[in-house]
Amino acid sequence: MQLARNIKSVLANIDGEAWLRFVIAILGLALAFIAAVLSTIARESGNMAATVLFASTALLLAGGVGVITVPYLARRVVASRFRDALEFEITREGMAYLGIVLIVGIAALNTTNNLLFIVLAAMLAAIIVSGFASAAVLRGLELDVSAPEIAFAGKSVTGYIKLNNPRRMIPAFSVRVLSERKNKRKKKRRWEWQKTEFVFPKKREWVRLPDYTLRRKREAPQLPPIFQDPVYFTFVPPHAEAEAQVELLFSRRGRYNQDGFYLSTRFPFSFLVKSRRIKLTRDLLVYPALLESAEFLELLPRITGEHVTLLRGSGSELYRIREHTPEDPARFVDWKASAKTGSLKVREFSREDERRLRIVFDNSLPGAVPAEAYEHAVSVAASLAFRFTNEGVDVTYAAPQYHGSPHLYDFLAYLAVVEPQDSESILESLPLGSEYNVIITARKPGNIPAGLWDCSHIIQMSE
Repeated sequence: MQLARNIKSVLANIDGEAWLRFVIAILGLALAFIAAVLSTIARESGNMAATVLFASTALLLAGGVGVITVPYLARRVVASRFRDALEFEITREGMAYLGIVLIVGIAALNTTNNLLFIVLAAMLAAIIVSGFASAAVLRGLELDVSAPEIAFAGKSVTGYIKLNNPRRMIPAFSVRVLSERKNKRKKKRRWEWQKTEFVFPKKREWVRLPDYTLRRKREAPQLPPIFQDPVYFTFVPPHAEAEAQVELLFSRRGRYNQDGFYLSTRFPFSFLVKSRRIKLTRDLLVYPALLESAEFLELLPRITGEHVTLLRGSGSELYRIREHTPEDPARFVDWKASAKTGSLKVREFSREDERRLRIVFDNSLPGAVPAEAYEHAVSVAASLAFRFTNEGVDVTYAAPQYHGSPHLYDFLAYLAVVEPQDSESILESLPLGSEYNVIITARKPGNIPAGLWDCSHIIQMSE
């Protein structure tokens, strides 16, 4: 079973175009072999016309297979290495240097002075040496990137970039680690066949047949990168490792992805920039921003007070001592406090589930609230969850299409990617229990179920 799964995964990763070219090559070679055999038979029988026809067919088929398969394989295997080996960019200093080389070359040709030819050869050799030296500096270097595990929008975190030089004798000079490079080449338009239906005529639809149409392939939106600023390593000795700390600040919540890095150097003369791409994938989920504003800090004691007032009852923990009322049983009378004050005092206890709280994020419809108000509401939900969890409150969560556990970071991961969507309000199906609810919603107070008013604190998204 495991072998079958491995074979299936390997076949799934193989390019469909490669399979198509492989089948075409096998068929072409088989037909070429048959044509060659037929040409031999025709030659032995003395039919020169058939011999020439079958031999020509065999040669054409073999040549066609070579034209179809060999350049494709070269592009897939050899061309990528060759392109990486010759991946250079000329700098401003290099352009100025080439201008001087051009002037010296023109002067050498006009004067036929041997000294100028020697100077010209030395200057051209310096460019070649610069290319080989920069390529030698980057060869064999290893990169390791550590992205933070937990990150909140608007709060700086630290990432680490390590550059390892495993070579025995050759050090690395002036190496720059880039997260991405601007691609000057225009992206090729990709097309794909999509299933459609052939309808004739369009108004009456007498005939409906399956059909295919060639349409432009939709490119998936690219996620923003994790690392943006370059990191510079001046010198890395042989058999040594250099590490740099990178301060990361994310302006918005959501998913971030890094699919590769570039090592580049201008060593030794800064005429050329040699780059080498390293495939290193990193993913990061940035949680919503945590609010520290005065408005939010004023909201916390109000929710805490409503929570405790609603849930006081007959538990084991003393809540307060108050005046006796006719409804209070005699077993709750505090005789010591009564003797001190001269009037009956009773003890009031808190319930066992006093610390239970439920945060409800009622997602809004698209366009129901402004984008800034929606992001603020998401941050309010994340901040309340983070604050009350750290205070030891037993917090649970409820939201549309939220199936995570009652753990803080599962709910934060949901809030990190949530967007307004067309769905029913969770308030209609919210089960009523012993929890005190903090509801963040865009619904007007008149549309909120009446049963939630006595055990909830409502926060409007538009506020």
